[in-house]
Parts: sequence; C-alpha cells; structure tokens
Amino acid sequence: MHPLLLRTKARLRDTIKPAIELAVGALTVGMLRITRYFDPIKTANLFGRIARLIGPLMREQKIGRANLTAAFPEKSPKEIETILGGVWDNLGRIGAEFAHLDHIWQHDPALPDQSRIEIGPRTHELFAQLRLDGKPALIFAGHLGNWELPALAAVAHGLDAAILYRRPNIASADRAIQEMRAVKMGTLIPAGRDAPIRLAEALRNGQHVAMLVDQYLTNGVDVMFFGRKTKANPMLARLLRQIECPIHGVRIIRLPGHRFRAELSEEVMPARNAAGEIDVQGTMQAVTTVMEEWIREYPDQWLWLHRRWR
Repeated sequence: MHPLLLRTKARLRDTIKPAIELAVGALTVGMLRITRYFDPIKTANLFGRIARLIGPLMREQKIGRANLTAAFPEKSPKEIETILGGVWDNLGRIGAEFAHLDHIWQHDPALPDQSRIEIGPRTHELFAQLRLDGKPALIFAGHLGNWELPALAAVAHGLDAAILYRRPNIASADRAIQEMRAVKMGTLIPAGRDAPIRLAEALRNGQHVAMLVDQYLTNGVDVMFFGRKTKANPMLARLLRQIECPIHGVRIIRLPGHRFRAELSEEVMPARNAAGEIDVQGTMQAVTTVMEEWIREYPDQWLWLHRRWR
C-alpha cells in the first residue's frame, strides 16, 4: 500500500478509536446497570443461551477447539464441541452474574441445603485456619467456574484479602466494573509495574494475596500443562521468595440448580533448590499442576478461548 494511504489509514484509525471505545464503554456500563434490574437467575439462563449461539461464530471458537483437541486427544469431535458449548454457556452466565455481585454470595452454615453456595467441612476448616493463624498467605485461582466469586468468599468469611486484577482497556467500563467489584471484594490492586511492590507490602501487613495464574505470559517461566510446555506468570513464586507463607488454591464450581461449590485446596508445598531457597519455576509447576487437575474435572467450566500454548 502507498505510504500516503498508510498514514491516512493510521490517522483515521487514531481518530475513530476513542469514539469506538467510548461507545463500547457506554454499552458495557449500560448493560451491566440494566441487567441489575432483572431476575439474576433468569438473566444468567438468557445470557448463557445467547453466548452458546454467538460464541461459535467468533474466532475464539477455533482457538478453543484447537486447545481442547490438544489437551484431550482421546475425546471425539462431538465431545469437544459439547465441552465448547459449556464454555460459552459458563462465560455468558458469568457476565450476567457480574451485575449482581453485591448479593450473589448466599451461604448460611445453619441451612446449607437452602444456600446458593455449598462449602464442605474441610474448606470451612481451611478458611478458619487462614483467618486465625496470624500469617499472610498466597491464594491462586484460575478462569474456572465463576472466577469472580472467590474474592467475595474471602470477605464473606472474614479473610483480609488483597486481590490482583486486570483493568479493562476502556476507562468508562473500568470505572463501572470497579464500582461493582469494590462492594465486597477486599483490597483491589490493579496489574501494573507497581503491583509486585503493593502485593509484597500487603503480605508484609498480614493480608492474603490472591491472583489468577492460568494465562500465558510471554516472559514467564516454563511449565508443563496438559502435557505441553507453556509459560506461567512467576509473580506468585517471586512473592514467596520475599515473604514465605502458605499457598492455597481456590475454585468456585458451578453446580446444577444455579448453585456453586467453593473449595480451598490443601496447602501447596513450594519447590526448593539445593540451597533451600524457593525454586520459582518448580513452584509455578506445582501450582499449574493443581490447576490442571481441577480443569480436568470440569473442562466445560474453564476458559479455553485464549491461546494458552504459543
């Protein structure tokens, strides 16, 4: 293409982009606020159906299919498509549930059968241990089930938590989403250059630092995931090198009847080198192995739509 045309195209894109982002941000904010006026369960059902219809038309469908085929070579094409349908359904439901974050956590230990959140005895014990042992802790999660809910669990059960999160690229949507997240989610720390410093400070102050660990990071450490080499963000293990503390995983799985089950893993032991120091790569492999085991149990509830292997 002629250089003049390229420059014109670039200027046009730079001119239009802010308007597009403003429109998308306004639409996102509007949808989130409107969704709050409707029944959360009916809306989740509707969003799940819509996502099942629209998702297969998007390029992420091919990414998800390729990921699943590589991860589960023993599964038939029909089984892969069934899992993908569940992935889209779960994603749609999360969108609807996000608008109701301030009242979605419904758990009464005295009436577990009537609660929307199911918590087993061992997870109750581990929550109490984390809350009362006087130590900070590192808690990891992945894009499994409803990954927004673990932060609600921490606050609901009296756990002083600092949550690492990624800001949306669109400022207006970011503000609206922060408003909803800030209701019952503890201290929110946006990902950025100063995030490791702020997270380390939170640990030194005795807080429980939580983060998602299941996405590809170009400059990450090598780990094996579903039998294939990929890159993992080493931040959790590097924080552990500065402040040694327990590591636990958390997941909140979607159950039939619009219910969820919250689970904490047993303490994940870090890997160490010959000198007894934290081995960053080995520790991230231990964390990744837990994530893989959980995903194998509920493959239709994990976000297969991003390029986990490159």
